[in-house]
Amino acid sequence: MSLITNEQRKQLLRNGKFNAFRRDRGEFEIDYKPVVKLYVPGQPWIWLLGEINPDERDQAYGLWDAGRGPFLGTTSLFELGLIRDIRSDNRFVPMMSLEAYFADAYVNGRIVA
Repeated sequence: MSLITNEQRKQLLRNGKFNAFRRDRGEFEIDYKPVVKLYVPGQPWIWLLGEINPDERDQAYGLWDAGRGPFLGTTSLFELGLIRDIRSDNRFVPMMSLEAYFADAYVNGRIVA
């Protein structure tokens, strides 16, 4: 079973391609809302992913906390797939952008999504 649906993967890749295009033109990147939320039941571990790097499709950009505090950056999709009991929250509806979630997590000390 895949953690990310085909439609989510397509959206993550579209977001990544568009931001790569903007970077190449010297423009500011778009601060997307997360496309997918992953978590581990019984643990405070959460990943909110907003885009996939079109040149390294194993690398996803987003906000995550694997027990050491919130971090905005890249993570390996392959490594996420190796985490025991990791799940996708199919009911997750993003309410704000990744950077807004990060600012909120900084205040709260954890990701609230």
